[in-house]
Formats: sequence, structure tokens, C-alpha cells
Amino acid sequence: MSLPRSVKWITGVLLALLLLITLTVALLGWNWLRAPIERMAFEKTGRTLVIGGNLEVQWGWPWPRLRAQKVSFANPAWATHAQLLTADEVSFSVNLTQLLPQVLAQKWVLTDLHLVRPTVSLELGTGGRKNWLLDVNQQDDNARFVINRLTLDQGVLSFDDALSQTHLRAELSSLPVHTGSTQAAGVAFSASGQFKGQPLRAKGTGDSVLALQNAATPYGLQVDATVGPTQIQAQGHLTNLAKLSAMDMQLTLSGNNLNELFTLTGLAMLSTHDYVIQGHLTRQANTWRYENFTGRIGTSDLAGWVQVKTGGKRPLLTAELVSQQLMLEDLGPVIGARPGHLKAAQKAVVQSGPAPGATPSSQRVMPDLPFKFEHWNSVDAEVDFRAQSLRQVTTLPLALLSTHLSLKDAVLRLDPLQFGIAGGQMNAVLTLDGRHNPIQATAKVQIRRLALAKLLPADKMGTTSASQIGGQIQLAGSGNSVGNMLAHANGNVALLVSGGEISQMVMEKAGLHLWEMFRLSLTGDKSIKLRCAVANFEVHTGDMQAKVLLLDTQVTTLLGSGNISLAQEKLDLTFNQKTKNTSPLALRSPIHVRGNFAKPLIQVDKTRMTMRALGALALGTINPLLMLLPLIDPGPGQDSDCKPWLQGK
Repeated sequence: MSLPRSVKWITGVLLALLLLITLTVALLGWNWLRAPIERMAFEKTGRTLVIGGNLEVQWGWPWPRLRAQKVSFANPAWATHAQLLTADEVSFSVNLTQLLPQVLAQKWVLTDLHLVRPTVSLELGTGGRKNWLLDVNQQDDNARFVINRLTLDQGVLSFDDALSQTHLRAELSSLPVHTGSTQAAGVAFSASGQFKGQPLRAKGTGDSVLALQNAATPYGLQVDATVGPTQIQAQGHLTNLAKLSAMDMQLTLSGNNLNELFTLTGLAMLSTHDYVIQGHLTRQANTWRYENFTGRIGTSDLAGWVQVKTGGKRPLLTAELVSQQLMLEDLGPVIGARPGHLKAAQKAVVQSGPAPGATPSSQRVMPDLPFKFEHWNSVDAEVDFRAQSLRQVTTLPLALLSTHLSLKDAVLRLDPLQFGIAGGQMNAVLTLDGRHNPIQATAKVQIRRLALAKLLPADKMGTTSASQIGGQIQLAGSGNSVGNMLAHANGNVALLVSGGEISQMVMEKAGLHLWEMFRLSLTGDKSIKLRCAVANFEVHTGDMQAKVLLLDTQVTTLLGSGNISLAQEKLDLTFNQKTKNTSPLALRSPIHVRGNFAKPLIQVDKTRMTMRALGALALGTINPLLMLLPLIDPGPGQDSDCKPWLQGK
């Protein structure tokens, strides 16, 4: 059976073309294809491709391999560098069965791309333009080279993005071939430049074959980098470098402040002291997890895990953090306290003396560094933190700390925030609403069964007391730092001490009972009953006005009045004594508590004491016995009605 004429004709034409190509290649080689290839590249991309050396084809169906020498491919006119790529040699394989669809779609799939001494200049331009996209406007993500596997011998890679202040340059070179091996051991690289405005330096090594698209081939990588103040050491494997579809690396981070990681991660972090942490970083799908990490922040240890899930309205960070021994001072930056600020403020007071007006900034103790709440909308978070013990705490006997931090829609909430303190507990709920500028803040604090003896040093108490302190604090204010929030706070503060004992010498000194002080110095101090102590303040715009200030003991009652300015950090309180027993020799002067928070000043009323002394002298001129009359405290004072306060405890 003979073939149809049309089939015979088509077969003849194909054989003639094949014969023509064979003769052309035999006579001229493959270089005759350079001009058609360069012309087609310009028609499709509007950019110039130059093949300045030989073009060779190693035939194989359906994957022939092309090798071209002295190749350059131009950048679009808007780019900083003239060439996107220059290389001494470029070789790659293509799938002939897919070649026509790739040409029509301007999406070229290259396998086993090998570059010899390449210089590649990648750049992001205005309007989202990417110079590696092959369409005329460089905005079609489908118009690109898709590279599955890449190897290279000595090259330079640069990346520029003026909008994000990123300018990087990396030099890459092949590592020596192992003895008896047919494949290079890998590549070494060094990089420098700027990443998001931060200076960057990096060096490291990687596998010889870089799988850019293959999601099943891990790529081994070791890197040591510094980005701004952050140091990074990582070793492990990445999968699909273009998308980072999977990751398994040991990662060590160190720096001055955790919030500086925002530049690298885009996630808001709390302010901290210097830190070093090391752990295991993995990624699967949309979940990043940093687990089994250990390290320190300041002088406090820290361990636990952190996980970030992407794909929602914003990333969701969850974490469980534990410190075995927490230094309280390391929490200072979290609330905006400057390192060593309290000691500096106290020293400033000693050197310059208390200021008559508002407390100068150098003498203030309230945390005044503003929160970086503009980043709070970058992440939602649910974090559990607990400290098993607190060490080197000299001002407050804290035993433990635990809290749950929630950040959602830029609203930060600590609920609960729990401290073990002085044998009792302080439970708080704090809310900072970062949707407003300034931040809107609320605080609700419950104080339960704090032991007074553990709060006051022995030399202040004189004797041990079984008294317990309870109370509550409710405040609401606005401001971008803790100090500013308190300066604008409204609410109330109520504290109550009930029962127990207190030093009689302390109370006789408070009443300036000279005779009793002399007698106790001879016989020794005694314990007397403490009936109750009450402090109740109304707070309006940072001014704490005393509604009730009362300390009632077996021998003396102290009644106070005045105010505390949270805005100016000034104290202005006055206490008057009412003795319950007649004292034959007492100065009976009001006691003033003034000064600032860094250095409170407790003083007697010198004017009243002088007047009483002058009165005694005047009467003494009449009769020496009369001079004692102004110095007698007749009493008797009455017991205060503690019951309503105790019932409200």
C-alpha cells in the first residue's frame, strides 16, 4: 500500500530541512543561530542579548544542551546597571517538547543552568518593576526564566531595592573538588551592603547544586552574618530557595535588643537588654517554629519555643517562655526604664538637692522611654511567660512572676500578670490600646496578704510584725510611656494593713515623745499592737489626693493629708500624731513627707517646734516648772474605727 501524496510531500520537506540544517551545521557550526536567537530575544523582551563567543549544541532528545560563550543580557533602561547578566559561559538544557509554549508564554524553563564567572544584577524598581521579568514592562510574573538547578564557577551577584534601602553584593566561588569526586564540594560566598537601611556583612558555604524550584531537594547552607547590631549564625538545610517551602536549621541570634529583629522579621518584639539565644528553626508550609532554644537576656536565662503562622490577616505568634532565674532589672526595657536610671536619679538628688518645683528629668524614676507601638499591628501574639525565681532583688522581696501576653489588633493585654511578693500575691490586668496615639492604658491590681515585715527592713520596723497588706489599684490614662500614662491617670488607690505588731520605738519617734524614747533606750524596744493602717487616694490627671491616711496603734494614731503628684514625681504629705497616753515630754510636731520619688524627705515642722521651744523658754522665765507645759502631750487619743476598712479588705 503506497503512502498518500501529502504525507510523502511533508516527509520530503522535513528530510530536506533536516539535511539543510545538517549541512549548515557541518559547514558553519551552530554559530549561525546566534543572530536569530539575539533577534528573537529583542523582539520578545525589548532588551539586547549578545552572544559574543561560540554557540554549541549537544544533541539529545528531548533535552539538548546549549552552551554559549561571552554572553550578556541587557537591563531595561530604568535599571541602575547596564546589564542584567554577563558571563564567560552559559550552559543549560531545554525541553524541546515544551519549547514552543514557553516561547509564546515568555516563560523559559531551564534545567541544570551552569554559569562561568557570571555577574548578575537584580533590581526592584518603582511601581513594582523587576528587572528579571522578561515582559516589556517587567511586571508580569509569568514572563521569567524558571531555573530548577544552578551551579556556577566564581561569580558576583548584586541586588538593589531603593524603596526598602537594600543594596547587596555577593561574591561566590566554587570550593575545591574532593579527591576522587566528579562534583565540586560546594560554593563559598561573602556578601556586604545594606539590608533595609542596616549595614550587612555575611560569609558562608553552600552545596554545589542549588535547587531553586525543586521542593524535594534540601540545600545545605552554613552562614555567619551581621545585620546592623544583630549577629546570625545558621547551619542546616533549605528547600526551594525561591519560596523557602521548608527549612531545618540550627540558628543562633545575638544583639543589643530583641526589638531590633523587626528589621529582619517584620514582627514587633519587646524591648530588652542584650541577648544571645540558640535553638532549632524549622519551617513547614506556613508555619515557622523556633524550638528548644536556650539563652539569656541581660543576665537572665531564657528557654522555650516560639512559633509563627502566616497566611491570616497578620502573622500569629505563639510562645512559651521560661526563666529559671530572672533578674528584675532585665524587665526594665520592657516597661521603658533606662538602664541604671533609678541609681542615677538618686545620685542626682544627692548632688543637686531636691528641686523645689517639678522634678527634673535627671531625677525622675518613672520609666519614660516610649513604647514602639507603631509596630504592634504587624503581628498578633499569645505568649505565656513564667519566672521560677527572681534574684538580686533588693527593693522588693519578689518570689515568682508569671503572665499571659496577648496582642491582637494592636491591643496589648497582660492577663493575668502575677507576682509572688512578700509572702503574698499581686494580681494585675494591664491593657495598652495601641490603636490610639497616645496609647490608652488601663490597670487593675489586686494586692493580697503581703507581709509587712518582709517589705520593710528590720532597721525600719524595729521588731517583726505579723501585719498583712491588701488593697487594690484601678487606673486609666493615656501616654506613650509608663511615666506619661501615670501623669495622665485617673482612678483610685486603696491599701490596708490590719493586725499584727509594730515597734513601740518607731511610733514614739513618730510622735516625738522624748521621755518614752529615753525610757525605751534604757529598757529596750517593745512590740505594740498595730490596729490598722489605711491609705486611700483619689487620682485625677496624675494627682493622687489623700482621702484617708491613717495608722492606728496601741499608743499613737497618725493622721495624714496631702497629695502625691505622679506627673511631677513630687511628695507633699503631712502626718499629725494623736497619742493615746499622756507624755510628759514631747515636741508634738507634724511630720512632712516631701521631696521626690528618688529621694523622699521626712522632716518635722521646724517652725512649730521652734514656737513650742520659745513658749517653753518664755514660761521658764516666770517659773522653771512652767516651761514643761508646752512640752506635755496630754492625750488621750481615741482608737480609730478600723472596722469599716477591715470589712472592705
